[in-house]
Amino acid sequence: MQRRQLLRLSGAGVLCAPAILRPARAASPAPEPVDVELILAVDVSRSIDAQEHETQMRGYAAAFRDPEVIRSIKGGGIGAISCTLFTWSDSDSQEDLVPWMRISDEGSAERFAAAIDAAPRRTWSYTSISGAMEHAMRLYGQGLYEGTRRVLDISGDGMNNSGRRLDGVRGRMLEEGIVTNGLAVLDRSPSGGSRGPGDGAAALEDYYREEVIGGLGAFLVVAEGFEAFDRAVRRKIAREIAGMEAGTRFAGTPVVDRVSG
Repeated sequence: MQRRQLLRLSGAGVLCAPAILRPARAASPAPEPVDVELILAVDVSRSIDAQEHETQMRGYAAAFRDPEVIRSIKGGGIGAISCTLFTWSDSDSQEDLVPWMRISDEGSAERFAAAIDAAPRRTWSYTSISGAMEHAMRLYGQGLYEGTRRVLDISGDGMNNSGRRLDGVRGRMLEEGIVTNGLAVLDRSPSGGSRGPGDGAAALEDYYREEVIGGLGAFLVVAEGFEAFDRAVRRKIAREIAGMEAGTRFAGTPVVDRVSG
């Protein structure tokens, strides 16, 4: 019981029984305020080979060494973000590789980038975007930080083919106010098959735009091949941190930013 509460109760004549002097359990520390709670979810399903996986991880590490990204971090109202990175494939295969970290300057950004560099490289099997979203909600539920925005950055080259239906999980994300931005890598026909006419690349872009991303300001970055991934992810993270309104879905059509190799 806090000292202020004890004094108030004593003045009211309530402090008469020794029992109320029992020490209270220590309260959980209050979440630390940040501009955005950013989760990076990286696809490592079987359609991603070892070289492509390395390209993804190297791209995310390079993003946090990029001066534009660091300027975006410093330019927020609080001047700090929290960020974590996990990889995903099957509905029950998510691996937390970099824990939540507070990033506010070049030094903390470098520590985050170095943690990505040191993380193991493993690939798994199927593609469960819904499982990745469910895992992201569990990470937000840890309550370590409190951001003015919560953003899930999910990258991949295939459609949901494992786990729960994507629309139901995505709906829960929207109800929680979590913004999901996508980075679709148009490298080959998506493993889940296309949903209509056109080549696999066009089908994947449509799928991410219509069924994956969502929330206020959601946007999609399309990397035309893994050779474009490095530049695409830097551009995407800088925009997510800055909270650019250019991606807002007020008109029902999210912004699509295309990056070629």
